[in-house]
Order: sequence, then structure tokens, then C-alpha cells
Amino acid sequence: MGTTLFTDEQIVESWIDNAGPWTAAVRDKRIESRQRVTDQAIVDVVLAHAPERVLDVGCGEGWLSRELSARGIDVVGVDVVARSAGSGDFRVASYEDVASGAFTIRVDAVVCNFSLLGRECVDALIYAVPALLNDAGALIIQTLHPVSACGDAPYIDGWRAGSWLGFGAEFHNPAPWYFRTLESWQTLFAQAGFQSLQVHEPIHSHTQQPASLIVVATNVTF
Repeated sequence: MGTTLFTDEQIVESWIDNAGPWTAAVRDKRIESRQRVTDQAIVDVVLAHAPERVLDVGCGEGWLSRELSARGIDVVGVDVVARSAGSGDFRVASYEDVASGAFTIRVDAVVCNFSLLGRECVDALIYAVPALLNDAGALIIQTLHPVSACGDAPYIDGWRAGSWLGFGAEFHNPAPWYFRTLESWQTLFAQAGFQSLQVHEPIHSHTQQPASLIVVATNVTF
């Protein structure tokens, strides 16, 4: 699990290679778990916090940015391999760019929807988020649920090989990803200065298992 064969850079390389097929899969609504559970789940959690301005980090092809914009929210979408469609404020930048202070904007919510796959770059990004948030702002992350995503591997932090199982033959070079336990996520948020966490576990209607983990981190005690 602690292998050094995988790196954050390989994740970016994979998404560069697969940006076209991924964009098509999202826009054609081919990803079953997203259609049944996770897309609506992240929208509902964001709307519950009633933000006026959002930074969508790792926006990809831009579906969430467009969805929130349609609800009257001012959204800035950021991605290192952005292929966004439609109008909106979309910018090409890496997580390292965001962490280094390249964005001087202040927002009510920073949203990361299934976009935090790496290790060092993710740590640096989360440490940088408090400086981007207005008072009472929130960091909202949807990610793989640690329990269901662990599979048969040991429940410890570490790099995992990626897979495009269930996707088409046009996908290749799957991105590795860094597995984190729930405790590790909680520790990371605390180290970044967040004081309060809310946890949501959207359940898949067919499997009755958690389809994802959504964490809302703020500096406000609920």
C-alpha cells in the first residue's frame, strides 16, 4: 500500500489522456452511480449551504459548475485539464497553483467533487482552502467512501492502482489514486485548521451501500 511507484503527476497524465472519453461519458450520462446518486447528492449539499459564490476545484468538463450557475450561484471552475462547455468562468490551473496562492478570490464554498485523488497536491490544496473562504464558508468534498472503496486491501493509507473497469475501450492509462481512511481525512481537515465536520453518506438505492462520502468542513461550530 505504501508503494512509491505511483505519483500525483501520473494522475494528471492519465486525465490528459482520457479527457475526451471522460467528457463524453459524463455528458452522455453513462455513469450509473452518478445518475442514480452522487450528482444530485453533491448539488443538494452545496445548495443546503446557500453559497453566493463557489470555487469548483477539479471541475473537469464543468457539469457541476453549470448546474450551480443555473441555480443563480456565481461559480469559478478550475481544472488542470479543463474541457468545459457553455458559458461560465472556467480557468486552467493545477492544485499546486491554487495552493500557492494563484487565486486571490474569496468564496462561500470550495467544492471538490470526486477530484481529490492525489497525495501531496491534495494535502497542499486543503491547507490553502481556509484562505479562500469567506466567514462561515465551507469546504465540501465528495469522494469514494473509504469503507466501500477499500475492497479486500488493508484499511490503511496508501497508493492504489487505478482501473477503467466498466468503461469503454477508449479509456486507457488509468490514474492511480491515494486511499485515505476516514480517520486520515478527519486528521487532514483538523491540521488545515477546520474546526467542524459534517459527514454525509449517500446510499445507492440498489446496493444499499454508500455510493460516496461527502464531508463538509468549516470553522463554524454547528
